Amino acid sequence: MTEADLGALVRHYGMLVIAPLALLEGPVISVISGYLAKLGLIRLPQVYAVLVLADLAGDVLLYTLGRQGRAGMALPWLSVFGVTRRRLARVLRGFRAKGGRLLVIGKLTHSAGFAVLLAAGMARMPFARFLALNLLATLPKVAFFLALGWWFGRIADRVGNWLLGGTVLVLACAAIAITFMIINRKRGAE
Repeated sequence: MTEADLGALVRHYGMLVIAPLALLEGPVISVISGYLAKLGLIRLPQVYAVLVLADLAGDVLLYTLGRQGRAGMALPWLSVFGVTRRRLARVLRGFRAKGGRLLVIGKLTHSAGFAVLLAAGMARMPFARFLALNLLATLPKVAFFLALGWWFGRIADRVGNWLLGGTVLVLACAAIAITFMIINRKRGAE
């Protein structure tokens, strides 16, 4: 899609295009939206509000999934990684004690957010607290990516690739760590 095509799409549909995309991939859409605002195709305050609301909506969905899923449903799958009912209870107690800090850190690190948002729901973090802390972390995060797009919008595709590359790197490291945990667990059982 060319810049002109994207401009025409945004001019015609406005936030109806940006909101669902932001729900799926907020940081990249925020960078692109910052650039579109600089070009005058959308208004910065309006897109900022839409991006924050879309980000919060996605996070609430993950929180709800974690809250509804609870340990009983996840435990058979998690047992492959050595997570027992006792270990899960200990992690959830830790999240209850330091959940706010973990939530904000997870929210600000693009790749860890998914797991932290699910854990917040599983730990039954009070929804009002979850929403307040999440909003406090979302506001500067969205502003940062909008500013990045405003100043460096012409390289938005590269920023998206950097975010994707960073996410893939973190996931690859996590997969390697999990593989080593499974191997060590099997060795310990023998």
